[in-house]
Amino acid sequence: MSGRTEGGAKDRDAANNPHGPRSLAVALALTPLLPTPAFAHASDRGHVLLLPTGYYIAGGALAVAVSFLVLALLPPAALDRFWRRRLSLFAFSGGPRTIVSLFSFAGFALLVAAGLFGSRDPLSNPLPLVIWTLLWAGFTLLQGVFGDLWSWLNPWYGPWRVVSRLAGKRGSEARPSRLPRWLGFWSAFVLFFAFAWFELIDPAPDDPARLAVAAGLYWLISFLAMLLFGYSDWSRRGEFLSVFFSMIARFAAFRREESRFGLCWPGAKLLSAEPLPPSGTAFLLLALSSVSFDGLSKTFFWLGLFGINPLEFPGRTALIGIGSLGLVLSFVLLAAVFAVAIFLGQRLVGDEHSFRETAGLLVWSIVPIALAYHIAHYLTVVLVGGQYALVAFSDPFALGWNLFGTADWMVEAGVVAGAESAWWLWNVQAGVIIAGHVLAVLVAHGLAWRLHPQPSRAALSQLPLTLLMIAYTIFGLWLLATPTAG
Repeated sequence: MSGRTEGGAKDRDAANNPHGPRSLAVALALTPLLPTPAFAHASDRGHVLLLPTGYYIAGGALAVAVSFLVLALLPPAALDRFWRRRLSLFAFSGGPRTIVSLFSFAGFALLVAAGLFGSRDPLSNPLPLVIWTLLWAGFTLLQGVFGDLWSWLNPWYGPWRVVSRLAGKRGSEARPSRLPRWLGFWSAFVLFFAFAWFELIDPAPDDPARLAVAAGLYWLISFLAMLLFGYSDWSRRGEFLSVFFSMIARFAAFRREESRFGLCWPGAKLLSAEPLPPSGTAFLLLALSSVSFDGLSKTFFWLGLFGINPLEFPGRTALIGIGSLGLVLSFVLLAAVFAVAIFLGQRLVGDEHSFRETAGLLVWSIVPIALAYHIAHYLTVVLVGGQYALVAFSDPFALGWNLFGTADWMVEAGVVAGAESAWWLWNVQAGVIIAGHVLAVLVAHGLAWRLHPQPSRAALSQLPLTLLMIAYTIFGLWLLATPTAG
């Protein structure tokens, strides 16, 4: 089909995504200027996978369990040598960082303008496609592979450097912290929760004008906070995108040491992380629970709990209440189960470390799982939404331009539609989830050896957390296979 749309929003043909976050029959009525009783944010993507999912689920759980047993028998020295392997690549200079960030800011400003003055169709306007598809869905994968690219590409650093220099504050990055230490990561947590609510619960997160206002206000508030508290402090503990991306970047196989780039094993940098405070632990658990709830909220099971016929999806406006409740409960439940697993692990070995320290260290093992769920969850969004983005870039203001020669490209939705595509797509998603949990077990063992140098005590302390990871593997694979709607 042609990438251009005429006179209204059309279905995203990624509609067969097993649990994609945004359905694509986003009507033009999503504009806040039109009085409508309910905004439809639905599609015809509900389907049932006819795959031997029971075997996949059993195999995934077994893979996680076996990895735990192997690690319990493996000499700590052998695993330590494995994690310490490094490969130095090349030197680099951080000089262009300000310039790159300024270009990023200019691009962001153009996107906000396109959201306000361009097409009202979210499949033709580049703003929602960039934010939801390229940034949130796709860029997270790049962070998990290549490391902290966001510190260069974020749209705040360059403008902050310019304003700081004009104000004569060249050394402001090195000044003592102005963000209260007791605040921890709670600012980032609250902002992340608001972002998740807007993405998953708000009736019209794809509406370009609505999204432009939200994105513009968020940039301005964060920029003022950076001027008030300092760029380093706010980006490390207050601005949720920077906090999230920096945590995900610790999994990357690329590492940066002083002025050199190198390679390491994926997850190796997590083993040297310092224990997070309770606010940081809560932030990481929210990152996982919000993506999981996005998948759960579309299932026949969840909708049936509230007496909703999934074949007659009522639209997002009708589900604001139960969606908000579910988003909170999913976080509370995951946090409670994680806390119980940590507590039981401590009791099994008579741990002398505080619960706060143990939980704050072992929560880093959640990063591979959160990254795996993010990739599996948004895979179809990237595959199809990325094509729409290429089309929209050529005509960002819906003026009939063809800047890059892609305005009339045909969007190929067949990559995620049909029985054959569903088969390979589900296998990739299932493989990513299983691999993420296996790597999480590996990282958890490495972190446990920091707390318990004796191998038997380290393995025993991880037994409850491993059982939690096995259960979450089963849950994740069930989400991929269960019927979904909306």
